[in-house]
Amino acid sequence: MLEYRILKKLKKIRRKKEIEPQEVFLDKLASKKEQESGASERKLEILISEKIILGVFFFFIIFILAMFGKIIQYQILEKDDFLAQAEENKFIINFIKAERGVIYDINGKQLVFNKASFNLILDKEALPEGKEMEILQKAGLILNLDLTGINSQEGRYFLIKENLDHQTLIVLETRIKELEGFEIVKNSIRQYIKEPSFSHLMGYIGKITPEDLENYPGVYSGSDYMGKDGIEKYYEDILKSKPGKIQTEKDVYGSLISNNIVSLPESGDSLILWIDSDLQKKAEEELRATLERIGSKSGVVIAQNPKTGGIMTMISIPSYDNNLFNADSDQNILKQVLNDPEKPLFNRAISGLYPTGSTIKPLIAIGALSENIISPNKELNCQGQISITNKYDPNIVYVYHDNAAHGATDMRKAIAESCNVYFFTVGGGYGNQPGLGPTKIKQYLGLFGWGEETDIDLPGESEGFIPSPQWKEETKNEPWVDGDTYNLSIGQGGILITPLQVVTAFSAIANGGTFFKPRIVKEIIDNNKNVIKEFEPEIARDNFINKDYLNVVREGMREAVTGQGAPRASSVMLNSLPVEAAAKTGTAETPYKDKYHNWVTVFAPYDDPQIVLTIMIENVPGVQAAVLPTAKNILEWYFTK
Repeated sequence: MLEYRILKKLKKIRRKKEIEPQEVFLDKLASKKEQESGASERKLEILISEKIILGVFFFFIIFILAMFGKIIQYQILEKDDFLAQAEENKFIINFIKAERGVIYDINGKQLVFNKASFNLILDKEALPEGKEMEILQKAGLILNLDLTGINSQEGRYFLIKENLDHQTLIVLETRIKELEGFEIVKNSIRQYIKEPSFSHLMGYIGKITPEDLENYPGVYSGSDYMGKDGIEKYYEDILKSKPGKIQTEKDVYGSLISNNIVSLPESGDSLILWIDSDLQKKAEEELRATLERIGSKSGVVIAQNPKTGGIMTMISIPSYDNNLFNADSDQNILKQVLNDPEKPLFNRAISGLYPTGSTIKPLIAIGALSENIISPNKELNCQGQISITNKYDPNIVYVYHDNAAHGATDMRKAIAESCNVYFFTVGGGYGNQPGLGPTKIKQYLGLFGWGEETDIDLPGESEGFIPSPQWKEETKNEPWVDGDTYNLSIGQGGILITPLQVVTAFSAIANGGTFFKPRIVKEIIDNNKNVIKEFEPEIARDNFINKDYLNVVREGMREAVTGQGAPRASSVMLNSLPVEAAAKTGTAETPYKDKYHNWVTVFAPYDDPQIVLTIMIENVPGVQAAVLPTAKNILEWYFTK
């Protein structure tokens, strides 16, 4: 009650400018009453706690020490870091793009081009403070894109739009000063000739991934492209350009002070291939025509120069258009290609694995001669089959069939007529005639590069597979039997080889015993087409087989074309070529009923081989000469063009 009266009195005092005498009297009386009742002491004698005073004191001491600590940290301990950051903000490095190297065929025809394009880039840190959303909205209206979400994303540089169309580019160029932070950057996109036969050779380039950036620190930027397949990938270090650098200096307000060129851009070096683009085109035309005629979908053509190892042509069908991997291509078509069950991106020439069928027989013959198992002139009685009695149960008899009864057959005739019984015998042994056996077969196939990578300058090569007793025991828990050797001797029974391995092996037979590593690229040249590096033919093995034995095999392959001494010669269709040729065919069984992989390998001219041609067509319906007409047409064109 007393407090109420005092507060009321105070309010009155505030309302008055002067204190009246009666008010002084009343205050004195009220004060006296408070002293008598003890209320005055209770109200005014509330002391502040000593702990609170000490707490406040120590709080201020700690706060001041922390402030000094931060000052020491920023000004002394981390001075260099902050100076570096300040320099980064002051100096900005921009890259000057350079063009990627291009690719030519052996005759100088350009196969890959660089097409000019323009990209829109955003440097988020260069957006004027307070105007970020306004500028993003302006740019978004021009591009018909919603860019406002970028403001909340982490990062500094953003690729807003690639390959700007002509109309959008003009609008952006006229208004680029209004769009601070945005920059139009000249770029180039890869353009390949419109011939899908080159797709597996050339490969394609694609946008660099975060993993690529980690693997090549400081070499690429996030907007760069790099080779993803084919020559583009294998020779990435040669083809890629080296961007130049411009150092831009700005003041604290972001105004430009100066531009200094740190380094000039360097275009990538270019490549000249061993590939003959005219031969490539002709081989593709003939292979496609054959596939359409016989109702098959997949095939391979490879030609090699037996004097150098250079690959003259390489076709894998189905193929694709590498231009689909450009940013401005139809992505729906690209998706169809990627999901195609026929696997058009798969390079069957170097990665496809197939049983070889009778293509193996010249190599078995070389092994048998080298091991002195049989004389090339010795005749075996080939009556169309051999029978093997089971050593555990005489009631079980295994019969291994030939394609015909060949009668008395020596090695040359056996190669020319592709006699199975002859190679069953020299491969696995029969009666009194010993055979090579699986270990020796694998050894001689390995000498010709079968079952291992050829080390061609393309990515994705398969090494192939040659079965062995150890493999069968480990994988199937079964012993190796004579029948396994017989199957292996005619290119069946688990053996899987690439078409590239076939052509390189026969090149060594054609040239008299020099095994060259196959190569796609012949030379590296600069922008002025000056040769920087020439790839010399690389010999993997030389003089590893007696030349007399190689001549026997060559003569057998020649008889396959002429038919002399071999009434059932397999390749007489090629005898009408304008040059003398030698050949070996092969028909390999597949898991599909009445479908076979069809092979032929030809070298010509016979006395001085310039080309070794291997053709393989998958899943040919029935037993027919699918590849021979294809080889004939290609070689006829080649030697008369």
